[in-house]
Amino acid sequence: MEVCYQLPVLPLDRPVPKHVLSRRGAISFSSSSSLFGAPDPRQLAQRRGAISYDSSDQTALYIRMLDVRVRSQVGFEPERRGSHPYLGVDFRTLHSRAESAGSIPVRRIRRLFSFQRHLLSSRFLRGVPHLNPLHILDEDYCGQAKCMLEKVGSWNFDIFLFDRLTNGNSLVNLTLYLLSHYGLIELFQLDMVKVHRFLVLVQEDYHNHNPYHNAVHAADVTQAMHCYLKEPKLAKSLTSCDILLGLLAAATHDLDHPGVNQPFLIKTNHYLATLYRNTSVLENHHWKSAVGLLRETELFSHLPAEDSLNMERQLGSLILATDISRQNEYLSKFRTHLDQEDLCLGNPSHRHFILQMALKCADICNPCRPWELSKQWSEKVTEEFFHQGDIEKKHKLEVSPLCDSETNSIADVQIGFMTYVVEPLFAEWARFSDTRLSQTMLGHLCLNKASWNALQPEASGSSEEPESELEPSSRALPQGRPHS
Repeated sequence: MEVCYQLPVLPLDRPVPKHVLSRRGAISFSSSSSLFGAPDPRQLAQRRGAISYDSSDQTALYIRMLDVRVRSQVGFEPERRGSHPYLGVDFRTLHSRAESAGSIPVRRIRRLFSFQRHLLSSRFLRGVPHLNPLHILDEDYCGQAKCMLEKVGSWNFDIFLFDRLTNGNSLVNLTLYLLSHYGLIELFQLDMVKVHRFLVLVQEDYHNHNPYHNAVHAADVTQAMHCYLKEPKLAKSLTSCDILLGLLAAATHDLDHPGVNQPFLIKTNHYLATLYRNTSVLENHHWKSAVGLLRETELFSHLPAEDSLNMERQLGSLILATDISRQNEYLSKFRTHLDQEDLCLGNPSHRHFILQMALKCADICNPCRPWELSKQWSEKVTEEFFHQGDIEKKHKLEVSPLCDSETNSIADVQIGFMTYVVEPLFAEWARFSDTRLSQTMLGHLCLNKASWNALQPEASGSSEEPESELEPSSRALPQGRPHS
């Protein structure tokens, strides 16, 4: 594959020259192929990313992850520093499974259909008539998906079914629908083609080989965020800007997640850990990835520069709040406000804090879903944990807590997570918003915990060691945020 970069590629693990840091703006590392109208949908994979930075804060430097295959083709290989630099892991294929030769054409056909849908949508938005008969299939898919979107505010919304009905485009379709539902596109005078392109790029930058941290998880969090935004206290207080930021933060909160947690990146000397000084490494990366796409698509280019930068900062504040290592900090602040009854949603800072708490709830709400949905998420996140543990064993590294399949079970992990993380957070959220939805979530949480208790192997004896690792101060927690 030939990749044409606009500027020379900087090696990912070398210091960035001072003359680069002194400039404001971004250096694009995108390929020359356009998103819409490309002759071959496989060219979508050529687009990779950018370096964006703020010269006032060198730690805010952002380097998008590049595919190892692309880096090697342009002649750059990571320098070997430390004992385990990167471990030679290509995060974009970390959780991929070997596929049979017969399944490759099927995947290519699905990819073609997906590309055709984006292409036809863009042509429609530009007023260009289409002559492709595939629109019949597209309209059939859209018809089924539209039936589901009519109930997008239901807590029983099945995101897995919706993803199948949209041919793997749940994040694009759901977020676009919600932006239209709230009237945000008209209110902020957003260019529909730019909006669609931004959402497609966001979805493309999730690693869908990850069992858990993928675009479906992002769509699920976005749907949960919509449910919270409809709650009476928020619905009558939040501004349109708050709603826009909440939806964008939900859609991008795990952007470009590698499928491993922060301790793994630190002990393998990954460049992201160095870049962000071992602090909220992945959350900072998700935020900067989102900012990179906002600037690449120029989604807010029509707004005053000060307003656009302010939205980027607030987006970062929301995404950084999902760092589970800061769980006690946010929970204590939330509890103090509720005890003192001093939350005033007319205050912009208080509204922003409630948005942070809503996003935190949306991010780890899986145990509060109906059992059929919750169980699927639990199995997926544990699979991702155990796969990381297998890599650590292979390279003679200390196995991270909850990542050893020989000493942990799905039931152990989930019960501990529900007890020490989910219950305290959602109990306080129910104090803040004592509604039918809050009681429904707590009811599902109680039933799901009982179900996992019933599934625990009797031989395990329900040892207390796994639970002690799951106390709120723990650095590695399951279900939704295994990268803290």
